[in-house]
Amino acid sequence: MTAFISPYRDDRDQVRALVPAGDFVEVHVICPVEVCEQRDVKGLYKKARAGEIKEFTGISAPYEAPLAPELAIDTSAQSVDASARQILQYLERKGVVPAT
Repeated sequence: MTAFISPYRDDRDQVRALVPAGDFVEVHVICPVEVCEQRDVKGLYKKARAGEIKEFTGISAPYEAPLAPELAIDTSAQSVDASARQILQYLERKGVVPAT
């Protein structure tokens, strides 16, 4: 399992092609940029808007949303616990982790 910012579909598709079919689970974490800015304790969005950070995803660089992720989670509409539970339930249904 890995978590990383990968704003381009082509990059994610290349990683998907490296693993056996069915073993790649793309989780699209959805959150409007306005909510991300409200949550930004480091002030990175403010710096990006001021031009201090170049190529900042969602501000000065594009984000290409997945076309068909295995799972989509809207963190602006549910808690961290509910989001984690949604991922865990998906992995349990797929037999990746044992059911609790």
